[in-house]
Amino acid sequence: MRPSQKQIIERLLVQPSIDPEIEFRRSVDFLKDYLTKYPFLKSLVLGISGGQDSTLGGYIAQTAVNELNEETGTNEYQFIAVSLPYGVQADEADRQEALQFIKPSRNVTVNIKPSVDASVQAVEQATGERLSDFLKGNVKARERMKVQYDLAGIFHGVVLGTDHAAEAITGFFTKHGDGAADLVPLYRLNKRQGREILKFVGAPERLYTKIPTADLEDDKPLVPDEVALGVSYNDIDDYLEGKEISADAAKKIEGWYLKTEHKRNPAIDVFQDWWR
Repeated sequence: MRPSQKQIIERLLVQPSIDPEIEFRRSVDFLKDYLTKYPFLKSLVLGISGGQDSTLGGYIAQTAVNELNEETGTNEYQFIAVSLPYGVQADEADRQEALQFIKPSRNVTVNIKPSVDASVQAVEQATGERLSDFLKGNVKARERMKVQYDLAGIFHGVVLGTDHAAEAITGFFTKHGDGAADLVPLYRLNKRQGREILKFVGAPERLYTKIPTADLEDDKPLVPDEVALGVSYNDIDDYLEGKEISADAAKKIEGWYLKTEHKRNPAIDVFQDWWR
């Protein structure tokens, strides 16, 4: 049965409007509570691209560890900002500006190009088939997440995700890539609300007005998300806030939601009535 707009909104936990200060504090406290619940955890790990979502997630994470260190009178907690270029990052200046704003406890750079290229080559040699540029983009996303889990293992931490409602509704993430994480502090927010919070905390305007792009495909670098999706974030945000949008935009959004349902669900086991 096709879900209604109301049902989709309820599932993704989006509010029609937010108080940026309250939602910022909610996300910070969420991370602090998690770390204090598990005393063996001492770090938060997140890849920083220079876009809106990772800038917001990184700033929330750094705020959380700063407050924990102050409250405990120690320096045992840290936020690890991970730079994960495939060769040379096209928007490196934006990433540097984001890092300057976040001021992470630790910054680690890992070039994923050698491992991605080796993986692609191994699969192509084994199958005699060529991986498309799109599939190679998924390899990049999954390699980036693997590195973040490597670092979380080394530094006794958890991996943060930047998935939010405007990405979740369209499935605009790589399964087991950027869609894999331990904690997702932005999940209930849409794109517009994330911008509101970054504006509230004083982020450089360029970082939250920048055109969103996944930048995973070699043949189509820096393609805007809205071009790939065929619908604007403004329409997606309006839809998630319960507003009326054009029938064409609503059809595209709901089409993406249905098509990508498998990305939002856990693995299916033999006892699930999955065919209904």
